[in-house]
Amino acid sequence: MSARPDETPAGSADVPRVDVRERGAAGRTSERRLWMQLQAFGACADPKPLVRALEASGIEGVLYRDANDPRGVAVLGLHEDPAFFVNGFRELLGAEPFGALARKAELTMLGRTYASGFEADLDEWLLQRPRRMALNPAWPWAVWYPLRRAGTFARLPAQEQGAIVKEHAVLGHAYGAADLAHDIRLACHGLDVHDNDFVIGLVGRELHPLSHLVQTMRKTVQTAQYIQTLGPFFVGHALWQSPLAGPTARARDDQGSGAGRSERPIR
Repeated sequence: MSARPDETPAGSADVPRVDVRERGAAGRTSERRLWMQLQAFGACADPKPLVRALEASGIEGVLYRDANDPRGVAVLGLHEDPAFFVNGFRELLGAEPFGALARKAELTMLGRTYASGFEADLDEWLLQRPRRMALNPAWPWAVWYPLRRAGTFARLPAQEQGAIVKEHAVLGHAYGAADLAHDIRLACHGLDVHDNDFVIGLVGRELHPLSHLVQTMRKTVQTAQYIQTLGPFFVGHALWQSPLAGPTARARDDQGSGAGRSERPIR
């Protein structure tokens, strides 16, 4: 049977081969990735019932106190299946005690981990490291924000793009090596009402180094010339974090990042 004039036969050289797997170094591939969503709320007079609800739910996540709103909180949810955010996570946040809060839609962020083609261990990069960053009790401070690159960046030659991105990566590595700031990078193409490209999470022991890293990044070529929009920013301090388990927890302990989840009093 011949194809209709408006169809191109499967396998035709004119049709690009689509591969949506994550790709790492030496031809490594993975079908897995971690999704994260931040949902922010106001009008929270007492966060203790929220902690109890989160603990009872068994989800992976973080409850933050909002540094810029004395009655504000935010919940970060983590899952490998995005359907979680329209099922279990949605049900949790739609019921009491979250249901009585005032949602801040402008601070909602949804993204997925991604590989850049150079990662030697895709499970570590896509699944384990992001969990360690978000759930480490030694790093309670967090700054979350979306960004959108200018279209001119996409039209640059690949080599020039790489040099621009490397400038950011070198700075991020320096802050991380000094245990000042650690980053979570998520792609959000087509997932954001404002058409952002990425969601960035910065976590650390203290707030000042996170702000300092953002300030330092302003001087880079990428931020100064090729970022179209940045923010809004959510700044929070973790009140509750789900415990790390399995190889992710062991990797954290091997790195000396803390020995188990420390309980902070709920005030």
